[in-house]
Amino acid sequence: MKSLEELRALREKMKSQTDNRAVAGSDETVIKVGMATCGIAAGARPVLTTLLEEAEKRNLHNVSISQTGCIGLCRLEPIVEVFKDGQKYTYVLMTPEKAKKVIADHIVNGNVCREFLIGEN
Repeated sequence: MKSLEELRALREKMKSQTDNRAVAGSDETVIKVGMATCGIAAGARPVLTTLLEEAEKRNLHNVSISQTGCIGLCRLEPIVEVFKDGQKYTYVLMTPEKAKKVIADHIVNGNVCREFLIGEN
């Protein structure tokens, strides 16, 4: 870094890469799994593993799956947030079986799994 302008340009570049709303508005789907202590204790690791395996099996190249910290709803862990078509969907009390259904129904076929959404279960 040689100037404040270079730092600002780098900040904007990184901000656009990490802004879920910007990514979710494109043709890419972003999936985040809450992997704080509460999520891990509730079983988030097998959920994350299942999501990754299902995406790989189906060759889903337009899907980004990653970990995030505490989402703030510990009693509803494991939590999976899906950012797709400019919308955010929060799936709660997830299991590996539910994760498979979310990939098949929501990510591949565009049918939201409403029964797993926060406020619906």
